[in-house]
Amino acid sequence: MFDHLGYDISNLEKSKDFYVAALKPLGISIIMELTPEMTGGNYHGYGMGVDRPQFWIGVGHKAATGVHVAFAAKTRSDVDAFYTAAMAAGGKDNGAPGLRPHYHENYYGAFVLDPDGHNVEAVCHLPG
Repeated sequence: MFDHLGYDISNLEKSKDFYVAALKPLGISIIMELTPEMTGGNYHGYGMGVDRPQFWIGVGHKAATGVHVAFAAKTRSDVDAFYTAAMAAGGKDNGAPGLRPHYHENYYGAFVLDPDGHNVEAVCHLPG
């Protein structure tokens, strides 16, 4: 349904470091950087993904608040690795890895707050 999504954050380098570390276990990395010179304005951001930039963070506008983004994980172990990496990168616990049967019986997710307080999740929908 979505081609890509993005939101502004308050500190580009701090958030870049957080997302690079947190998303590495999911195979997601920086694919593209947009500078103010390239955009003809004051936007500076990074596009992250697997094959193409699908998740963007940047500065240059008012930082977003209250965002929730969930990244697909191939395995429950990948969810665990995301959580460990995100916490080590300065994230704050918002729900340790585990089953969330109120969503469905195989919903295995972990939730971490990023440097701006956004709720970042990794989720696997497959049975253990």
